[in-house]
Amino acid sequence: MGGTQSTPIASEKLLIERLRALEVKDDNEYVHVDEKAVVGTKKEFKAPWTAVSVSDIGKWEHELFEDPKNRLALSALSSADPKAVLTSRSTQIEDQQVFNIKIPFEGAPITNQRSSGRCWLFASTNVFRVALMKRHSLDKFELSQAYLFFYDKLEKANYFLEQILDTVDEPLDTRLVRTLLGSPVSDGGQWDMVYNLVNKYGLVPQVLYPDSFNAQNSGAINSIITTKLREDALKLRALATSGTKSGKEIVAMKEKMMREIHLILTLTLGPPPSPSTEFTWNYIDKNGAAKTLKTTPIDFAAELSTPKSIRITNSTVHDMFSLVNDPRNEYNTLLTVSRLGNIVGGRGITYVNVTMDVLKAACIKMLKEGLPIFFGSDVGKYSNSQSGIMDTSLIDYELGFNVKLGMSKAQRLMTGESAMTHAMVLTAVHIVDGKPVRWRVQNSWGETAGEEGWFVMSDRWMDEFVYQAVVEPRFVSKEVRDVLDMKPKVLPRWDPMGALA
Repeated sequence: MGGTQSTPIASEKLLIERLRALEVKDDNEYVHVDEKAVVGTKKEFKAPWTAVSVSDIGKWEHELFEDPKNRLALSALSSADPKAVLTSRSTQIEDQQVFNIKIPFEGAPITNQRSSGRCWLFASTNVFRVALMKRHSLDKFELSQAYLFFYDKLEKANYFLEQILDTVDEPLDTRLVRTLLGSPVSDGGQWDMVYNLVNKYGLVPQVLYPDSFNAQNSGAINSIITTKLREDALKLRALATSGTKSGKEIVAMKEKMMREIHLILTLTLGPPPSPSTEFTWNYIDKNGAAKTLKTTPIDFAAELSTPKSIRITNSTVHDMFSLVNDPRNEYNTLLTVSRLGNIVGGRGITYVNVTMDVLKAACIKMLKEGLPIFFGSDVGKYSNSQSGIMDTSLIDYELGFNVKLGMSKAQRLMTGESAMTHAMVLTAVHIVDGKPVRWRVQNSWGETAGEEGWFVMSDRWMDEFVYQAVVEPRFVSKEVRDVLDMKPKVLPRWDPMGALA
């Protein structure tokens, strides 16, 4: 995620000037692809396969280094991270943390998901905590991400095993079954999954269920649980197709498997609070007064929706929904992803597909109302985690390699080049002449990333690499709200919109 900066290269100005000479001058050499023409194309193309010629390789290399500019490029690009070498200084100067629309209370401290894929849980709890911090007069506060993480893993394991039983008639090597087996308990998730967890299990302060080592470094438990679930999947498929076991026996076997997953989670993450059992939370408010709250996780989460609370919004968390921008599909339609979820019987994953103008307009309205926004993006593209800048002009690959990278957003989705990989929070925007030019982003990579944990996203980058924003209904038109009542278009489980941030 993101590159690291290298030691500045001597004579940088000379290097840039010479690398500029590598740019393609003839636009006719670049092939512009119409993504709509690609979809469904069935024209036959037959040509003999050709091998790479060893003599051609030698010729290419000889011609390459006849040009002294390429010898200079070799020295620069082979001795450091190309992203650092090709980083635009002017873009770094331009993308400053200056915004003229900013929510008055952003929440603190900057959180850190460490070596885990829990960004969606951090982003959502960073949104939720704003209301709770106002209610309880707090300067700093974190909700327990590990609490939701524990129950998400448990629920995903159950969801996976139910999917396996539901697909026993499918051959093991079909794309669907192989996709299900590919990542049974991913760390990632989506907004509707967050809603499912909070609705069933509630919320607790982080001090009452802090991160264990394995919450912060989830690779080991993911490996163990994934191996166990794949083995369990084979056993369940064998039992279900044997014709010798009753449905009751198969359910009993699945329950035994779930108890084993629960054991692994409890021993590695620690036993979490029970959703319906009262906890006692002692805290110091921003005025220095000692306070005590006795409640249950379910009741604590209900504070986000009660009229007595200073809530994040004028509607409940239940009403908030995902706007997405997927140019492959028709706008103002409802999308869902087959077999994507975390809780059996919970809310399914749904997206209202809109243009970027509609998505950004809703975000601006929310920020003007002082509300933080959960959003999903492809964070690794044209970004730097050290500087905290996300901008399509940040890294000039064309300058360095004399190649054009010109795919559209739709083409990147179709080819697997891009998808939602990370969730963060929007807290501000800078508008010039009525149009947004940059956005302020609260990340969950700790205070050493970006500017003390804060990132800046250019509007150009938002257009290309932001896919989702979670909004409440009053900030979109009736036309957009009515999409929620439509029959959704069902995307296959392996579709890029099924990626878990």
